[in-house]
Amino acid sequence: MSSILTNNSAMVALQTLKSINTNLAKTQDQISTGKDVGSAKDNSAIWAISKVMESDVSGFQAVSDSLSLGESTVAVASAGAEQITNVLSDMKEKVVAATGENVDYTKLTADINESIAQVTSIINASQFNGMNLLNDDGVDLTVTSSIDRDNAGAITVAEITVTAVDFTSNLDLSDIDVSDATNAVASITALEAHIQTAVDGAAALGASAKRIADQNVFVGKVMDAMKSGIGSLVDADMEAASARLQALQTQQQLGVQALSIANQAPQSILSLFR
Repeated sequence: MSSILTNNSAMVALQTLKSINTNLAKTQDQISTGKDVGSAKDNSAIWAISKVMESDVSGFQAVSDSLSLGESTVAVASAGAEQITNVLSDMKEKVVAATGENVDYTKLTADINESIAQVTSIINASQFNGMNLLNDDGVDLTVTSSIDRDNAGAITVAEITVTAVDFTSNLDLSDIDVSDATNAVASITALEAHIQTAVDGAAALGASAKRIADQNVFVGKVMDAMKSGIGSLVDADMEAASARLQALQTQQQLGVQALSIANQAPQSILSLFR
């Protein structure tokens, strides 16, 4: 039945054209933003997952910054501890020399005092941003190492604690005396103990520095993996989007023509009245 009041063909063509235009607008949005899921209305479940993962990436970036700061702090302390070990080794040479006869104990004592002052200077200078792991302030370094999320979504913050070695108290070099051969002989044993203390402290700091550095590398890899995962969830396939855009543009043109033909159909009724 033909009617000049109701054009069913035009309505079908119009609905088809609206659907094509909607898909075309969505595809154009994907191409302009580069995202297949750009908002919650596109896919609420995927969007929610991606936002949680993005927040985790931001958290891991802060963790990486914390690890980098901690790594630098421990590296400064480790360098100081190693230098102190070298100074003590040089002192040992002077102390051994003082055990002999016919030596200038006054000059050796002056050299030892300078070395002791140098150790004190190194301890005080081995700080990074105010944190010193070699002095006796009793402050350990705590570094945020990870943000862990369980399957229920609960967050746990993991930390690495670097214990200060306190060379100020543990390296009391006042027992080193080279004023004569007898005292020098006794000082060798004391100095050996101090060298071992310095070596142990340097080794402990070196182990902590390596752990922090390794954790920082791991966190970087985790961030890269999470970014890749987010991309696979929400990024648009640009090749497919480009092909889909061309197809939809063609469909749009055909839809417009179909609507035009459907709108002209009622005019054929005029021929019945001629």
